[in-house]
Amino acid sequence: MAIDTSSPVTSAPSQAATHLSGRAKLILLVLCAAQFIIALDFSILNVALPDLGKDLGMGQADLQWAVTAFALPSGGFLLLFGRIADLYGRRKLFLTGLAAFTAASVLATLAWDPASFLAGRVLQGLGAAVIVPTGMSLLTTTFTEGPQRERALGISSTVMSLGFTIGMLLGGVMTDALGWRSTMGLLAVASSVVLALAPGLLTESLPHSLKGMGGAPIHSLKGMGGAPIPERPRMDVPGAATVTSGLLALIYALSTAAQHGFGGTDVIVGLIAGVGLLAAFVVIESRAAEPLVSLPMLRRRTVAWGNLGGLVTFAMMSTVIFLLTLYLQEVLELSAFRTGLIFGGQGVVAALAGAVAPRVIGRIGARNTLVTGMLIQAVCTAALLGLGRHSGAWLALAGAALGCLGHLWAIVAYGVTATSGLPDHEQGLATGLVTSSQQIGMTIGIPLLSALSSARIASLQDGGTGFAEATLGGIKLGLGVDAAIVAVVAVLLAVGLRGRAGRAG
Repeated sequence: MAIDTSSPVTSAPSQAATHLSGRAKLILLVLCAAQFIIALDFSILNVALPDLGKDLGMGQADLQWAVTAFALPSGGFLLLFGRIADLYGRRKLFLTGLAAFTAASVLATLAWDPASFLAGRVLQGLGAAVIVPTGMSLLTTTFTEGPQRERALGISSTVMSLGFTIGMLLGGVMTDALGWRSTMGLLAVASSVVLALAPGLLTESLPHSLKGMGGAPIHSLKGMGGAPIPERPRMDVPGAATVTSGLLALIYALSTAAQHGFGGTDVIVGLIAGVGLLAAFVVIESRAAEPLVSLPMLRRRTVAWGNLGGLVTFAMMSTVIFLLTLYLQEVLELSAFRTGLIFGGQGVVAALAGAVAPRVIGRIGARNTLVTGMLIQAVCTAALLGLGRHSGAWLALAGAALGCLGHLWAIVAYGVTATSGLPDHEQGLATGLVTSSQQIGMTIGIPLLSALSSARIASLQDGGTGFAEATLGGIKLGLGVDAAIVAVVAVLLAVGLRGRAGRAG
């Protein structure tokens, strides 16, 4: 798979240019496997939640925290750990994150009560917040600028989306056959295998300005003629503190609203605090000498609009899967096994769509592919409003599968769009923003629309509607809002990116 992530050039790279050595393929395998495991963790428990709740004694209202306990740290600490890795060593932090994630998965597998399970999920989230940005940075520094890196980025993005989808299938099959603990056990085994392979394949990666002769890190030495060599960049502590606190506050508020509605004091305070802290982050970054996020880069149309598209397509598609899981299990009362099989069709389509996306981009351009993919996703999500009380499994299968086709096109295209037309020295920053958009999108989508759905369900039940009918009404509200958001953003992208030529659209 060859994806152009650096320029709007339309010519296809030669086979020699994209050839990867045996060692390079192993490195790519390890890094993609790590990303795949994290994506699995975002979805593999969704189908298992009812069984998990019964086993550990967690009430229906508390089950959301099985997801949120992972989402809070994985989204909130993403930018912070990415920056720490840039400054102090990506390989070192990557391996640390893998070790923490493996230990956390073992704890979650063996959990004896809700507290021990949620502790494992929190630690898993912290491990994910380390693995994702460091893994992507290791990928972009291992593979040289051009066709090799483009191919690696394309494979990585597709694998991550596949992980989220396949997690639904595996979660259903494994829960039905072996129980919910097997889902956490799978993560423990898989991450331990990656942890065993990674040290012998990965080499340390630090910014070029921090390396001396032979690649050794340097700090405040003197170069030829006494010229000072740049010191290690400083951590943007105010920026890191405000963005991390802001994301944590927002995710907590949305997750709490999903259980108790938007009227609670803690929800209102959390939303206000989150927005305020993120606004302060923008002000701090505009004045920082060494900012955590490059605001001038965000002023580029391709970067800003591309990342908006990525954030929305990830947030809204993950929400579709979550809401469909509730529909299949709570409304149609399907088993975890049958629910997982339905999502298996989506996984097949996702694999095919990811393979075809680069060709679509080569033919119609990244901008048009991004807009088209999101419109397909929006239409298919809207079609799910036809789900019924006693039938709808086939519609759920078709809507999710075809919607995933558009979603995969959008994923690959937004990565190309958000990194096109940039000079080489800005590619690392651009790739970091792409990764952040993915993770933050997957983190905020479910609690946001789950809150709206839960409020609708409660309102219908208070009016005397039965549980299944009320649940269906809440799910349809979430799906309708989801489709509307994707459609509106697709139109905004078509306008905002108008005029981009060549492969960038």
